[in-house]
Amino acid sequence: MVDGQSRAQPAVGPDQGSRAAGTNGVPGRNDDAGTRPGAVRTARPPRLFFLTLTAERRLRRWIAGRGGERGISASAGGVLLHLASRPGASTGEVAAAVQASPAGLSGLLARMETSGLITRTPDPADARTIRLDLTPGGREALGVVQESLHELNARINDGFSAEELATVARWLRHVSEALD
Repeated sequence: MVDGQSRAQPAVGPDQGSRAAGTNGVPGRNDDAGTRPGAVRTARPPRLFFLTLTAERRLRRWIAGRGGERGISASAGGVLLHLASRPGASTGEVAAAVQASPAGLSGLLARMETSGLITRTPDPADARTIRLDLTPGGREALGVVQESLHELNARINDGFSAEELATVARWLRHVSEALD
């Protein structure tokens, strides 16, 4: 089983179900309910993979929309938050914190430096290591990121109990650890 789905059910979107025999050719329909007398339509488990990817894309768009005028993407926001609590972090430390490869992070850091959000300086003890710090513009942008995250958390947590949110958090940690 993958995220509560049987192997016979692919992890696809809600309108991309099987068109195999016995489904009446109706996307997302995996039974004969409605055509066989006495047939009972079975409940399908939630499409957690699809829902997680959709939520991740919408979260990134929402964050980018809040930081768009300053060029602050979700990834850039992660860099700012990490450097706020760990000034002088190396590029490798930041890459690990935002789960990016050092090579993948290089372009983002260059854009952030050009935008005046961070500085990159060689480590005096090891010139191969680059240290990162927030600039005054980066600290200002950090405030925007923190305000946006506060608003975002209020919006996505609204209507859920602390117990429900703890279950969601536990499931997300489980997914991360199971696939690491």
